[in-house]
Amino acid sequence: MRTLEGQGVTKYFGGLAAVSNVDFHVDRGEIVGLIGPNGAGKTTLFNLTSGALPLSSGEITFKGQKIRGLKPHRVCKMGVSRTFQETKVFGNMPVLQNVLVGAFFGSPNRISAADAAREASQALEFVGLSAMAGNSIQDLTLVSQKRVEVARALATRPELLLLDELMAGLNPAEVSEAMELVAKIRDTGITIFIVEHVMKAIMGICERIMVLHHGEKIAEGTPQEIASNKTVIEIYLGEETHAGS
Repeated sequence: MRTLEGQGVTKYFGGLAAVSNVDFHVDRGEIVGLIGPNGAGKTTLFNLTSGALPLSSGEITFKGQKIRGLKPHRVCKMGVSRTFQETKVFGNMPVLQNVLVGAFFGSPNRISAADAAREASQALEFVGLSAMAGNSIQDLTLVSQKRVEVARALATRPELLLLDELMAGLNPAEVSEAMELVAKIRDTGITIFIVEHVMKAIMGICERIMVLHHGEKIAEGTPQEIASNKTVIEIYLGEETHAGS
């Protein structure tokens, strides 16, 4: 079953097409990777999907419902949540309060403070940060702040989670832990669409990978197919990566 589908998705900034006539889909229960050089249009595609940016043309549907023209809060309440390329946390609020925002923001109906607190606490426990609930978020490391963002997204109770460079800036051990977290999220029934530059992660957890370059989709396939695609190797992966170093 198609959870997310885009047809002819295009976004212009002035005369520049940041995303150009891209068709894509994410099926229920999949982990789909989105890769490409800097400036390829990956985050723009996420912004279009989440409602942060309006489409210039084309259509995006979530579970068969058109989401073009909907504001981000409406898209979120439908069941689409996200994290950001640059961690966006509320620096003047404690960890639990950051996650509470997600619980209130994502509920399609009115939610009590007690229920929101329960959702937030469960999300923090899921990502392994329940002991830090009362901490100032400014005191947390980068990896922990990224996990708070994931917890906030999970507190919206999404069916589809967009992860934008969750593993950027992490050391190898932290990357491995983040990969385990992504798999754990999928195992709860949440579909995942992930932008990432850490090839170990993309190749290790994704069933399918899509490649963008200059806003256009240039390849799509299994990790093995992408790793051996000559165009992708030349433009993005490089011969050294292809050789397994």
